[in-house]
Amino acid sequence: MATRIRLRRVGRKGQGYFRIVVADQESPRDGRFVATLGHYDPRANPAVIKVNTEQVQAWLAKGALPTDTVRSLLKKAGVFGKRPA
Repeated sequence: MATRIRLRRVGRKGQGYFRIVVADQESPRDGRFVATLGHYDPRANPAVIKVNTEQVQAWLAKGALPTDTVRSLLKKAGVFGKRPA
């Protein structure tokens, strides 16, 4: 099972926000997922990005690949700037 770290849309029409989740790459965007790693609210000013850094590092170590959008969000959150000890 190849896993991806990607966004899952929640909220109602016109007021959506996103959860950062680990899911099988074959599952649909808002379908089944394995774990929730954080959330992203693009409508807030400034946009809010909350991420559990330890869980993200653990999933990256297990081989989960982030999508391009999630990769840029994780860089903004400071996850990719750190090296594991």
